[in-house]
Amino acid sequence: MLLGLLGLTAPAAFSQPSSPPKARPTVAAPAKGRTTVTYAKGFTIAYTGRCKVITILSPFEQKTTATRYLLVPRGTPRPAGYPDAHVIAIPIRSLVGLSSMHVALASFLGAEDVVVGLGNLQYASAPKVRQRIAEGKIYAVGQGKELNNEQLVARHPDLVMATGWPGENLTRFQTLAAAGVPVMINSEWVESTPLARAEWVKVLAVLLNKEDLVNQKFGQVAREYQRLAALGQKASPRPRVVVGMPFKDVWHVPDADSYMAQFLRDAGTTYAWNQSKAPQGSLALSFETVAPVALTADYWLHLSSTATKAEVLTQDARYAAFAPFQSGRLYNNNRRTNAEGSNDYWESGAVRPDLVLADLLRILHPGLLPAGALHYYQQLK
Repeated sequence: MLLGLLGLTAPAAFSQPSSPPKARPTVAAPAKGRTTVTYAKGFTIAYTGRCKVITILSPFEQKTTATRYLLVPRGTPRPAGYPDAHVIAIPIRSLVGLSSMHVALASFLGAEDVVVGLGNLQYASAPKVRQRIAEGKIYAVGQGKELNNEQLVARHPDLVMATGWPGENLTRFQTLAAAGVPVMINSEWVESTPLARAEWVKVLAVLLNKEDLVNQKFGQVAREYQRLAALGQKASPRPRVVVGMPFKDVWHVPDADSYMAQFLRDAGTTYAWNQSKAPQGSLALSFETVAPVALTADYWLHLSSTATKAEVLTQDARYAAFAPFQSGRLYNNNRRTNAEGSNDYWESGAVRPDLVLADLLRILHPGLLPAGALHYYQQLK
C-alpha cells in the first residue's frame, strides 16, 4: 500500500492561484455607548431608544431564518413593538455558556465573573474561569441531550448561550423558554473569515453594556490582523500546506468559504482546496484524495491532539512518507493545552485571530516577522 501511495502524484490544485484577498471594510467610528457590525454576517445590532435589538441569523435552513432579541434595561417595562422578539434584561448578570467560545467572549471583555455555568467544566482555559470552577462558582449543565434543564430552570440564569448546528433551533430549548430562561444560539463557526468569527464578541458586549470596551479592544485586534494579512498576502514563496488528520477514515479539510481557508490565504500559502466549496465549512475527503497533496507539501498543520512525530506514526505508518514529516515541518495548534485537556486555541484563539495569524506567519515565512515564541502552535519533534 505504501509503494502505491508513493507512486501517486500531486493534483493540479496545488498550482492553482489563491483567491484574491477580500476587500477590507471601511470602518466608521460608532457613537459612544454603541457598536456596529463590520465583518460578521450572522448577526446584526440595532439601537432603539434605551433598548437594543440583536438579530441572530441561522445559516442552516434553505431559507435563512432570524431570531430577534429585544434587550431592555433592567427594571424598565417592555416597550411597544417587536412582538416576536425574545426579551432579555440587561446588563446580564449571569451567563451559562455551552461552548468554550462563550468563555472566550467573556474573558475578552474581562467579564469572567458573569459566567456561572458551562456545558462541560473540562473545556475551559481562561485562568479566571478555571479559578471560579475551582472555587465552586461555576456549575456544569451538560450539553445536547444531556442538558440539565431542571438545574437551569432552578438556577434561572439571565442567559444561556448555545451553539448552532444543522437541524437544530430554539425549539429544542422549549423547556427553558417556558420557564422564562432566555436562550441565544450562536453560529460564529460558520463565518467565512477569522475577523467575522471574532466579531461575535460584540454580541456579549451589547448584553453587558460594554460597547465602548469592545470597540477599543476588537478594533486593536482587527487593525493588527489586517496589518499581518497584508504582509502574508504579499509574501513569497507561498508554501504548500496540508491541514488536519483523518477521523474514522474521513479527512476533513477547510473549504474555500471557511474562516480557516481565509487564515491560509492571509498567511500566504498555497492550499489545494482553496477554490473548493462545501456546506458548513469543510470537505469530507478520503485518505487517498489527500495523500498526494501531503506527499509533496511543505508544511503539515493541525495534527489532531498529537504532540510528537512518534504519536503521528501511531495513527498511520504511511504518514512517514509525507514530505513535511520527513522535513520536520509539522506544526500543531495545541501548545496551550492545559492539564484538563482544554486547548486554548479553540477558546481565546477564536477572538484573537491576530495572534493565530502571527503564529502562522512565523511558521510559514521565517524572518517575515521579528523573532518571537509561538503562541498557539508547536513544532512536533
